[in-house]
Amino acid sequence: MTPRPSSPHHVRNVLLLLLLVLFTASGCARLKGMFKDKDSVEGQPVEEIYAKGQKQMHGGNWSGAVTTYKRLVAQYPYGPYTEQALMETAYAQYKSGNNEEAISSIDRFIRTYPTHRNIAYMYYLRGLVNANRDTVFLQRVWTLDASRRDLATPMQGYNDFNTVTTRYPNSRYAADARQRMVALRNLFARHDMEVGLYYLRRGANVSAIERAKYLLETYPQSEYQNDAVALLAAAYTGLGNETLAADAERVLKANDPQHAYFNGDWPDYPWTIRKLNPFAGEKSALDNED
Repeated sequence: MTPRPSSPHHVRNVLLLLLLVLFTASGCARLKGMFKDKDSVEGQPVEEIYAKGQKQMHGGNWSGAVTTYKRLVAQYPYGPYTEQALMETAYAQYKSGNNEEAISSIDRFIRTYPTHRNIAYMYYLRGLVNANRDTVFLQRVWTLDASRRDLATPMQGYNDFNTVTTRYPNSRYAADARQRMVALRNLFARHDMEVGLYYLRRGANVSAIERAKYLLETYPQSEYQNDAVALLAAAYTGLGNETLAADAERVLKANDPQHAYFNGDWPDYPWTIRKLNPFAGEKSALDNED
């Protein structure tokens, strides 16, 4: 039995169906091209991906560098380029202000590669992040005194720098870590001075004395050691203990004869009305000494 010849209507339907299939296929290809990630590095050699991240870093494109390095790690989870990309990721996060993410990346690296040849750098970088987070934004916007902020993270930064100087004293980061530790010690000492002056202003002389002694014992040779001695003299005077006040004044005279205490108007607290101006920034008696 021979097949019946196709009718013109049937042939037309078949042609339309073929054209629809071809159009759909080409349309999908175009749509796929439209939504393709132009920054995708899928399938590229690890060297090229790393070079791309480096170029973004040099151009200050920190977020772009983070994305590139994360893609590198996802495609190549092992190897020297991966290790370097993890370190670069933490640095880029730090530079972009994503401090919490930077700390997380650093901690993960330290746990994974505790004996890495660049482990000293990672502790140093963590010190940089901890020493600045929670305060840098406020300082930039409101010119606030970092010593009056929560010092928990700066203290962690101090410990990180101390790790660099004690465990890796010959590393290239040790000298700068020591300098930063000195700056942080002065920050902590100023914090205690601010607390001591607060007590003194409110007549809590015993508490002011305890805070001054704590400062002198904990942060010897800080920028505020002479202020701490002046605080002792003022607090002992407030208690009516002339003998101890005279002893403190004698020590202060020997170490800082030009201290503002001897002018008779120390501490010179800022006007209370200043606090009503949110744009004035913070000042204390320590700022008025000059």
